[in-house]
Amino acid sequence: MSACELCAPADVVFESALACVRYDSNSLSRGHVLVIPRRHVADFFDLSAAEQAAILDLLNQAKKMIAAKHSPDGYNSGSPRCSRRARPAYWC
Repeated sequence: MSACELCAPADVVFESALACVRYDSNSLSRGHVLVIPRRHVADFFDLSAAEQAAILDLLNQAKKMIAAKHSPDGYNSGSPRCSRRARPAYWC
């Protein structure tokens, strides 16, 4: 089994004790980042309130960075549903 790229993320841009932001290794566009909780859960709603707040704080930091560097026309974000063994990543 290969190592989970989300468990030991590379290219970390921002981080907290509960989550981190990194550039997507399979980027769809300039500035595409992933916001990744440190704990494995199935989706956003399985995170604690503190973990959800950390995700949203980092998402806002990432949005400001992307706006300054890339001036995009808009933003998309998503919250995939994963198996309990997977780790969701929230993208911007």
